[in-house]
Amino acid sequence: MMQYQNLIPRFLKYVKVETRSDEASNTVPTTQTQVDFLKTLANEMTEIGLADIHVSKPSGYVYATLPANTDKSVPTIGFIAHVDTADFNAHHVNPQIVENYDGHSVIKLDSAGKYQLDPKVFPSLRKYQGQTLITTDGSTLLGSDDKSGVAEIITAMQYLLEHPEIKHGTVKIGLGPDEEIGTGADHFDVADFGADFAYTVDGGPLGQLEYETFNAADGRVHITGTNVHPGDAKDTMVNANQLAIDFHDALPEHDRPEKTAGREGFFHLYKISGDVDTADLGYIIRDHDRERFETRKQLFQGIADRLNDQYGTGTVQVTLKDQYYNMREILEKDMSVVELAKQAMMELGIKPDIAPIRGGTDGSKLSFLGLPTPNIFAGGENMHGRFEYVSEQTMAQATDVILKIIALNLKNNQ
Repeated sequence: MMQYQNLIPRFLKYVKVETRSDEASNTVPTTQTQVDFLKTLANEMTEIGLADIHVSKPSGYVYATLPANTDKSVPTIGFIAHVDTADFNAHHVNPQIVENYDGHSVIKLDSAGKYQLDPKVFPSLRKYQGQTLITTDGSTLLGSDDKSGVAEIITAMQYLLEHPEIKHGTVKIGLGPDEEIGTGADHFDVADFGADFAYTVDGGPLGQLEYETFNAADGRVHITGTNVHPGDAKDTMVNANQLAIDFHDALPEHDRPEKTAGREGFFHLYKISGDVDTADLGYIIRDHDRERFETRKQLFQGIADRLNDQYGTGTVQVTLKDQYYNMREILEKDMSVVELAKQAMMELGIKPDIAPIRGGTDGSKLSFLGLPTPNIFAGGENMHGRFEYVSEQTMAQATDVILKIIALNLKNNQ
């Protein structure tokens, strides 16, 4: 594992900038804070010597190029990360540094001890004995998802620029918005990016190498009731709230995030509101298998159809929108991009941890757009909340992997 002087200061600077995305916005990127931060990163990449830095429209991605310094003809690699953070307080992020963690002590996040990282609750902490951890102060998320990836990519590029004796092919960088709300890669310009294959540096703990995601859809349910006085309600009232309960209860009881693991899919009720007159439900529908995924959507619509047969056409209105598909469908046709990352990790003494993602990455959409893009680890643990943390050593190892992939791309194609 190499030491990178700028890696952690760069990361600490990044996470202090609030860059949440906004699902309700119609702009691209969805928040001005992301636009401003991407401009800052573009300026930084200019300063360290990267070339062809520009904003790709209409996606809002900032693209940059590390030109080849060899005459050898090798495929062009891309590395991609996102700048937005999840929908949790991200104002005034105040990172805490825990040096030489002993692997078993409780880490108090706030001075009162209301929030803490306890290995009994978060057993992953035991892996980090002797390492330096970066945590929150309990009031915000950290932003390791995915500012760890941003910092690692830029640090790796700076290292190569400062060591021109290390030969490499052309490397493309893509830093983008709105990944957390699932729209970041919708307008990604693969031709403008110019890579033959890429990696999102957006995974979790050491060794993660992911090329299988969920198939994903967003499901919205709008219910229109008939509100009359409850004293005169018999055979007249249609209680929208009750129909919302009936709709949810008709879904398979086991198929919920809290009861599933591995390749088991689910229906996740993430939003509910209503009264007697109207009610609205928001779901995400997930399954790794495309056929089962389609069956889930048919079941979802079928429940609405049955309720409409009972209460009248239009009582329950369903809107289904596919979000992304399992990138394994694309990557399994040519696993060389996965094997290259696997080889890089193994040569660095890192055991690849290959498992299906119970989620998605921008690589899901990018792979279907013609840019094969598996996901490699960036280091974060407990992402999207106040218990998020990352190991400095894991971030350095992620940077090592980026550099090793670039080196092997040249070596393997000589």
